[in-house]
Amino acid sequence: MNTIQAPDKPAISARRIFMIAGFGTALEFYDFTVYGLAAALVFPKLFFPDFDPLVGTIIAFAAFGSGFLARPLGGIVFGHFGDKHSRRTVLITTLTIMGASTFLIGCLPSYQSLGIAAPILLVVLRLLQGFSAGGEWGGASLTGVENAPEQRRGLFGSFTSMGIGLGSLIGSGVFALLTLMPEDLLFSFGWRVAFWLGGALVVVGLFARRRMPEEKPAADAHKGAPLLEALRKHPKQILLAIGIAYGYNTIAYIGSIFTVTYAEQRDYSPTVSMLLQVVGAAVFVISAPIMGALSDRHGRKKVIGWGTAIYAAVFFMFFPMVDAHIAWMVILAYALVNIFMAAPQGCIPAFLSEQFPRETRMSAISATYQTGAALGGGTAATVAAALFTFMGGNPLGVGLYTAFAALVLILCAAGLRETHKVKTRDLGLAA
Repeated sequence: MNTIQAPDKPAISARRIFMIAGFGTALEFYDFTVYGLAAALVFPKLFFPDFDPLVGTIIAFAAFGSGFLARPLGGIVFGHFGDKHSRRTVLITTLTIMGASTFLIGCLPSYQSLGIAAPILLVVLRLLQGFSAGGEWGGASLTGVENAPEQRRGLFGSFTSMGIGLGSLIGSGVFALLTLMPEDLLFSFGWRVAFWLGGALVVVGLFARRRMPEEKPAADAHKGAPLLEALRKHPKQILLAIGIAYGYNTIAYIGSIFTVTYAEQRDYSPTVSMLLQVVGAAVFVISAPIMGALSDRHGRKKVIGWGTAIYAAVFFMFFPMVDAHIAWMVILAYALVNIFMAAPQGCIPAFLSEQFPRETRMSAISATYQTGAALGGGTAATVAAALFTFMGGNPLGVGLYTAFAALVLILCAAGLRETHKVKTRDLGLAA
């Protein structure tokens, strides 16, 4: 594979960029995925057993959402360190924290064994996961964007998006296999294997990241706090980036986490539900780089806007297609949701990165994206499950909430300038 050269940077092959940005993120989001799936399938019974099953699921999703509370803090801390000191160190640190906390979740005793301390420890470890994820996305995205050839930042930035899909694919696949176990074995031991595996796989990502070249901070990085500088010079971009992250994370976590609960409420077995997630994740992995490449040719705003609008329309079709219990129709429903979910995600790493200059870029995109993720992704599955319960199992409320989030995403993307043809050295220089 050809070697690429970004301005003032050592040459890094595209394959190495994918291993650092894509595969490393895949391992981190594998951990995120298995937690979300366990919250839907296992944790209500193990850690919140005194509640009605659906209420227990809502509480488990709330615990899942607690990790998002720590993501803005992680984004601020790691973004600051990445701009002023070393993005390489940040990427190694975030992956280490995520791997350790995931492994420890697999070691937790249940509520029956430890009482109230069990769910408390679960939430603490979930907060650590969120803190590390807060720095992961920004650092991995910039590895692709800042080392990309001119006019290919969308494609190379989408390596991180591919990693998110790949992590979901592996996590869903592992859980699908585990659900083949007898139920008593799954709840007593099997679910732990997914978390132990996630902790062990982190070693692979650490090997790739330790070999990435050390980057010097930008010339102006020593002056003050990068995030405060971004807030002073680019307040409009900061607010709109938060809106984009809110809208995307809302539709994404409803489309990837709530759909597990919905399938089970419609009498699909846990194994079938997991296999459908595998199909969706596989489609996402393929679609994300296509969408990133399309944005290099046609513009970020067009791909994000049209893709998100189609996603919102498709999501209303998703529910009756799943309710039909016709195999090809159900598979098509999951495929369509993930194709158009990949439209904004394939473009967002490059689109947000391109709004800010290098000396404040990691702080700006990490803080904005993770704040939006906390507001949207942290509440999406809980709000969707609550709407679904309030409306007596009618998914209309979930569809309307998804459409609202999609509209926020489209409007905020429209408010930012188109950047796909701007030279890398000139990014963030014009308001």
